[in-house]
Amino acid sequence: MILKNKKIASVDKYLSFIVPLLIVFGLVMLFSASLAVSQSNFGEPYHYVRGQIFGLIFGLFLFFLFFKIDYHFFKKYSFLFLILSVALLILVFVPGLGNEYGTSRSWIVVFGKSFQVSEFVKLFFLFYLAAWLESKKDDLKKFSTGIFPFLVVLTTIGVLILKQPDLGTFLIIFFVSLMVYLVAGGNLSHLFVLFLIMIIGILFIFNSMNSEGDKGLIKEYQINRIKCLQNPDFDRDICYQVNQSLIAVGSGGLWGRGLGESRQKFNYLPEVWADSIFPIIAEEIGFIGSLILILIYLFIFIRGMKIASRAPDLFGQSLAVGISVWIFFQAFLNIAGMMNLVPMTGVPLPFISAGGTSLSVLLAAFGILLNISRQVVDEKNNFYEKQ
Repeated sequence: MILKNKKIASVDKYLSFIVPLLIVFGLVMLFSASLAVSQSNFGEPYHYVRGQIFGLIFGLFLFFLFFKIDYHFFKKYSFLFLILSVALLILVFVPGLGNEYGTSRSWIVVFGKSFQVSEFVKLFFLFYLAAWLESKKDDLKKFSTGIFPFLVVLTTIGVLILKQPDLGTFLIIFFVSLMVYLVAGGNLSHLFVLFLIMIIGILFIFNSMNSEGDKGLIKEYQINRIKCLQNPDFDRDICYQVNQSLIAVGSGGLWGRGLGESRQKFNYLPEVWADSIFPIIAEEIGFIGSLILILIYLFIFIRGMKIASRAPDLFGQSLAVGISVWIFFQAFLNIAGMMNLVPMTGVPLPFISAGGTSLSVLLAAFGILLNISRQVVDEKNNFYEKQ
């Protein structure tokens, strides 16, 4: 692509409006959802909201930093970002540094503050993948220079994430990587073969499940989540979260009970401040409000793909596609899991669920997306760059 006729381009005004609006909505809903459990667990109603605001402040710093720095800067240090990704994923297993929450060991503690390193890996690995795809764009159709090295690196990252274990983050990184690889010009037949290998691998994993559960290649609680998907009534205790989530969603009706009027948030539904916040949203603002929220995520995806289609180079295109797919697919996994359309994965709802690390990294990615939107190519092949 030949770039010419430099002119001034404006930042995507739609995303500049809708994402801040989504964050403000998220803070309101987080306060409503976590009020009771925060008061019960910490003796004050603002614990989770305060933590989210700290994450927002740091995230705004990252947003302005990544928005101001030309996104091509990250291509120069792409391999360093890959090394950093692997190092961060290893650090969670270091005694005294790694921290376990729930069923996963996905955090490290630095100066008394915990950080979920896999959130940074989502962005850091995307930097590397986008730069690598651009450097190999003429050789992606070949097995030895295309899909094979792609799978080697992706498998290395994937194994470290699954070792935590964090299936939700693995699915996000895996799916985003495949979409970016395909958009960059990867061989579709190679991806089809990869899909078949995945199916065989999944069947092998399930067949390896033995009576001890956790000694197999897949954890027993992960098998139970699939059983709950098939039949939410198969075990009252194991499927408790699924059933309480469905009760909350169904109780909202068309217009909802009203803001602050959720009943399931009073110690009925677990993790209402985190991955279970969508059922509380559905209960309080109903089907119509929930549908608007889903459409907002879809709109962010569409605008992101529009930016990708006009990016001046493959690196920018890959970044824009990766960030857009990441936000939308993560929202899909969270919402679909809460509605028992797919197995629960425990991933946060983007820009809304409590989690300072997640919010900060998403804001950094949003800054990059707007950065790319300042450097676009129109239908006549004119290059526009913000001065």
